[in-house]
Amino acid sequence: MALRHAVLAALLDGEYSGYQLAKGFDIGVANFWHALPQQLYAELAKLERDGLVAGREVVQETRPNKRLFRVTEAGRAELEAFAAAPSKPSFIRDDLLVKVQSADRVGTAAVIEQLEERAAAAEAKTELLGALLRQLRGDLDEEEFLRRGERIGGYLTCLRGLAFERENRDWCRMAAGVLRDRQAAARTEPSP
Repeated sequence: MALRHAVLAALLDGEYSGYQLAKGFDIGVANFWHALPQQLYAELAKLERDGLVAGREVVQETRPNKRLFRVTEAGRAELEAFAAAPSKPSFIRDDLLVKVQSADRVGTAAVIEQLEERAAAAEAKTELLGALLRQLRGDLDEEEFLRRGERIGGYLTCLRGLAFERENRDWCRMAAGVLRDRQAAARTEPSP
C-alpha cells in the first residue's frame, strides 16, 4: 500500500485541508498507517497533480487562505482498483522486539523501561480509540452500529487498531514483568 491510498481513503468523507487531514490521520488512520504532516502535504500535491484529488482555495479574512481537497472520480477509480488488488500479508517489523530478542545477552533495564513506555503509549491509544469508537457509534450500541451504522469501514479499522493496541499493551506489560522477575531472581541467586 502506498500513502496515496491512505490519503484517498481519508478524503472519502468530504473536503479537508491538509491540516484537517493531518489531524484525522493522527486519530483515525494512524492505527494502520503512519505519516508525518509534511508527508501528507507532499502527497496531496502529488495526488492533485495526478488528478486524483481536486483542490480549491478558500479565502479567509482573519487567517491565511487555505486549500481544501476532495477525491475526484479518478481518485475513486484508483481506490476501487486498489481495493480489488490482492493484499499482501502483514508482518511485524519492530526494533523493540530486536531488543527483547537480545535481552538474554545484554542488560535488561533499558529494555524493561522501553517496554513500560510502549505499554503506556498503547494504553493511551486504547483510550483514544475507544473514545473515537463511541463518537462514531453515537447513540447506537456496538451490535446495532455494526448492523446498520454509517461509514462502517472506518469503524472496523478503528476496532482493529483497538485490538492491536490492547494486545501490544498486554504483551509489553507481560514481557517487562518477565524480564523484571528474572532480573530480580538473578540478583538473589548464589554465584556458582
